[in-house]
Amino acid sequence: MKENILRKKSFDFAVRIVNLFKYLKDDKKEFILSKQILRSGTSVGAMVRESEHTQSKADFINKLSIAQKEINETIYWLELMIETNYIDRAQLKV
Repeated sequence: MKENILRKKSFDFAVRIVNLFKYLKDDKKEFILSKQILRSGTSVGAMVRESEHTQSKADFINKLSIAQKEINETIYWLELMIETNYIDRAQLKV
C-alpha cells in the first residue's frame, strides 16, 4: 500500500500541537489559548482521517475543506502566540 503523505504529515503536526499545548500549560501557565490551538491543530488530522472513508467525492472534498479551515485557524493561534510572546518564531521551526 502506498504511503499517505497527508495522513502522516497531519498526524505529525498533531503530535507537535499536543506537545506545544503541554509546554504552554506547564511552563507558561497559559490555559485558554493553548486549548484553542489544541482543538484546531488536532482537528486537522482528524478530518484527514475521516476523509479516507467518505462515501462520496463531495463528502471527501468537504472533509478536506474543513481540515483546510482548521489549519488556517491554527495558523491564527500560532501567530497570536508569537505576537504575545508565548512562543517565538524559532520554536516553530524545530
